[in-house]
Amino acid sequence: MLLSAIVDTSRRIAATTKRLEKADLLAALLKRLHPEEAEIAVAYLSGVTRQGRIGIGYATLRNAGAPPAEHPTIELLEVDRVLSRLLEVKGSGAGQAKRELLCGLFERATYDEQEFLIRLLGGELRQGALEGVMLDALAQATGISALKIRRAAMLAGSIQAIARPAIEQGEPGLSQFDIQLFRPVQPMLAQTAEDVTEALDELGEAALEYKFDGARVQAHKSGDDVRIFSRGSNDVSAAVPEVVQAVRSLPADNLILDGEVLSLDAQGRPQPFQVSMRRFGRKLDVDRLLAELPMTPFWFDALYLHGQPVIDEPQAKRFVALTGIVPAANIVPHLTTASPDQAKDFLAQALRQGHEGLMAKALNAAYAAGARGQSWLKIKQARTLDLVILAAEWGNGRRRGWLSNLHLGARDTVKGGFAMLGRTFKGLTDQMLVWQTQELLKLEVARDSYTVYVEPKLVAEIAFNEIQVSPRYESGLALRFARVKRYRPDKSPEESDTFQTVQHLAGNQNP
Repeated sequence: MLLSAIVDTSRRIAATTKRLEKADLLAALLKRLHPEEAEIAVAYLSGVTRQGRIGIGYATLRNAGAPPAEHPTIELLEVDRVLSRLLEVKGSGAGQAKRELLCGLFERATYDEQEFLIRLLGGELRQGALEGVMLDALAQATGISALKIRRAAMLAGSIQAIARPAIEQGEPGLSQFDIQLFRPVQPMLAQTAEDVTEALDELGEAALEYKFDGARVQAHKSGDDVRIFSRGSNDVSAAVPEVVQAVRSLPADNLILDGEVLSLDAQGRPQPFQVSMRRFGRKLDVDRLLAELPMTPFWFDALYLHGQPVIDEPQAKRFVALTGIVPAANIVPHLTTASPDQAKDFLAQALRQGHEGLMAKALNAAYAAGARGQSWLKIKQARTLDLVILAAEWGNGRRRGWLSNLHLGARDTVKGGFAMLGRTFKGLTDQMLVWQTQELLKLEVARDSYTVYVEPKLVAEIAFNEIQVSPRYESGLALRFARVKRYRPDKSPEESDTFQTVQHLAGNQNP
């Protein structure tokens, strides 16, 4: 199959908001694939590559540009081979070798193919082909029930892993995918509830747990053999030897546990997320970091115990089984209630102790790995800042033609001007996209191929979860999970929040 077929399908998916239409488009393409192309195509249309991160920076991608080809000629398998070679290039001269490989690929690509590859390799391919839609499409294309497709994907760790067996062999091809020790299961995900009252209205009596801002991990144990996997299914055992030892000491010969690890300060309060993440950096001095930032595991679910899967058991039963093998100090703080007042008190307690909020879980729900359903709801207390828009980047896919990704600035009362705190395209409705494009173009002062720079006059209320240290921006700070709540045309830039306020919040976000 030509890459252009993937690009065209991606464009058409991004142009519609209808889930069924997206699934139909994907299914039509999946039916045309050769089995050896299945994993590649599913990965690309999910916004990732089969190889994972290639290690190509944005500047390298842009410098690899070449005049576009007139007609599409690149095969999907050819692209995959180039990406595999890029991953293998190391050592002296690696930068130049990677540029040459990319240039060779881009010289043969049409304009649309070049844009697709830049977004794909840069991690910015936003097309709306989310995993749930892809699962539905694979079921439709193969005639296998969606339930069996979803279960195989969650137990295999990814939908890419099951794509070829499903397309090539049909339902018998999925028989190899069952829960297995040392093959990570996709983590169950949560939707968002506005508050505890909404969560209990949705679930009734529910299990409430502290929501930590740590690293999601999955622990696998067979005898003395223990491995810790990250949310992305990477083996991170070497980075957290104290967690490995804690799991090895548990009184169960075989298990798979789901939880989070985080670093606590001397008062037992959580360190900021970015601090905990130092334990998982590329260049690790484990012995030094072990002393500086010891990690504590908190387990909240069991998927496999004593040689038997428990993934299909109700949440309440899985939690009871978990408490039978894990010390109380390493169990997530937990409350079962249907009372909004009790839930509010529990949320206040979690926030006082420096945590993000709560998780609310349906007591009778099985573990739906990889799914973001209504059985788990997260309740967080987002903070907001009134910030000024400094620039905006043109959107792609269904946002093509509109200014989308916003550059956020806080008023600097010491140095003057505005300190950039990052970018966001989240929270924008179609109406907001139209309005902000019109308004920002009126304020334009300069532009390049992708960005329109504007007079700092437009104020927006930005919600965020945390302020983190960021060497990427001159300000040294960035907002984590920033999203637009609303525009504030009633506010002037002089009434926006200051960088000094942001610095104060950053220093006191874990009081």
